[in-house]
Amino acid sequence: MYSLMTEPLAEHSGKGHQPVMLDEVVKLVAELNPAKVLDCCFGGGGHTRAILKATEAHVTAIDRDPAAKVRAEALSQQYGERFAFIEGNYSELSQFTAESFDVIFYDLGVSSFQLDEAERGFSFRKDAALDMRMNPGDSMSAAEFLELAPNDELVCAIKEYGEERNWKRIVETLEAARGTGKLSRTVPLAQLIQESFSPKERRLAKGRHLATKSFQGIRMAVNEELMHLRKSLPSAFEILAIGGRMIVISFHSLEDRIVKRQFRAWAGQPLDANDSTPQQDRPKYGDLLFRKPQRPTEQEVAVNPRSRSALLRVFDKTHTREEEVT
Repeated sequence: MYSLMTEPLAEHSGKGHQPVMLDEVVKLVAELNPAKVLDCCFGGGGHTRAILKATEAHVTAIDRDPAAKVRAEALSQQYGERFAFIEGNYSELSQFTAESFDVIFYDLGVSSFQLDEAERGFSFRKDAALDMRMNPGDSMSAAEFLELAPNDELVCAIKEYGEERNWKRIVETLEAARGTGKLSRTVPLAQLIQESFSPKERRLAKGRHLATKSFQGIRMAVNEELMHLRKSLPSAFEILAIGGRMIVISFHSLEDRIVKRQFRAWAGQPLDANDSTPQQDRPKYGDLLFRKPQRPTEQEVAVNPRSRSALLRVFDKTHTREEEVT
């Protein structure tokens, strides 16, 4: 009744949206024979399309980007009642649905469509207004954030979210550039950040653009990505059916840390090496399918370099909060 994807990876390697770890995700979903699947990060729809093709499940997809709704129309026409799309933020799951799902899936971060559309302002590859909002209807663009954010928020964006070692000089450069217009567009901003590094540091970069980490951190700050993830996971747990599976692909160490700690907490395991909570005081609601995160194959990374930082974690739910394992 259920069949896995048979198309080779190369068929998904064209320019544009390339679903990351597609074969792995479809296999993890299909082996449960799910009736209902929730895709919390529809993006380009690649994972949803593959799940609809490989299974007989009904798939509900969520995305806060209005452009995703347009892409979802093709799946609505093809699959009819088996597919539903909700425009909204996955942190508000409790407002969207009270249904239970057999599989809940997250593909975190920015989609290829958002990166490749210059006018969205996510990338410095082409000059455009510095926007970076996953939902253009949100209140503050990246340009406004850089002009108005207090020092501690800039430090958080560059140092914490961007994990940039040169954060102090970059923050000083950004604050000094306020009011000059250099913070309003992608290419001038990237050049400004690049110039925050010494000539030696620029030489040692060997072709890697030194604004990459800062752009990532600014994007995460503007979209409050970590806050929304922390809020969403507990809500997702509540609507995950007993015997159900939660699958998360992350691309950033801070995202993965949130997922790892939450999954370990649900599995009754220590959150980290410093967690000395007695085992009898650790409620257990399920199990981790893998002890360590799964990574894309070398073949996939060769075809789609954007997949290289992907980490996949899986939690299988066996009990509700009222029926924890003793």
